[in-house]
Amino acid sequence: MRRIQRSGDIDIVPAGMGGSWEDDADVHVLQLSLDPKLLAEVAGELGVDDRAAELLPRFQMRDTRIEAIGWAIRADLEAETPSDPLYIDLLANALAVRLIETIDRQPASNTGHTQKFSERQLKLLTEFIETNLDRKLYLSDLADAVGVSGTRLKTLFRNSTGIPVHQYVIRRRVDYAKALLTTTTMPASEVAVAAGFSHQSHMASTMRRLTGQAPSDIARLSSFGPKLQRRV
Repeated sequence: MRRIQRSGDIDIVPAGMGGSWEDDADVHVLQLSLDPKLLAEVAGELGVDDRAAELLPRFQMRDTRIEAIGWAIRADLEAETPSDPLYIDLLANALAVRLIETIDRQPASNTGHTQKFSERQLKLLTEFIETNLDRKLYLSDLADAVGVSGTRLKTLFRNSTGIPVHQYVIRRRVDYAKALLTTTTMPASEVAVAAGFSHQSHMASTMRRLTGQAPSDIARLSSFGPKLQRRV
């Protein structure tokens, strides 16, 4: 079978399915693989029967949401400094959700109100984040901290705070780094590690993007700057 492949075409190939193809010219393909366990977990969370959620081969389908997720993953892979692993976990979860949605074709259930974390759950989660800013955080870590699934966590967190959980974590890393820079004599390289950034340049680029200031600008502020808020 011959076909003309266009930018944005999406092929879904179930795990274990064999096959091969040959291109007539140079082509760039972004290949993404999802753990079947993640698909099964998401299907259960969405109330979709495992058998009904089974992926079938589909070729040259078009889906703007899947394409957007793909572009976001590609951008992160090509970035000089990769994002926090939490961000990739959330993208993988979003991709699994969308794949299940394209199979199920059923409208999402409407409970009549916006579900949010309880005050206790939100406090537990934000405290967990505060005490673990110095290490890489994964979606499973946060979900385990409050006893919910990853898919449910990202929805409840956005509903409760108004922002995605990975953006919240990044902002808290920046806030904590700013506090260290203005209230301690720690070198910027050590501050970056303590706040969970990959390295000093990663911290600097993130700070400039979110605050418009470089670490050196912040360090010149008065020592009467913000008090440390991270719980230890």
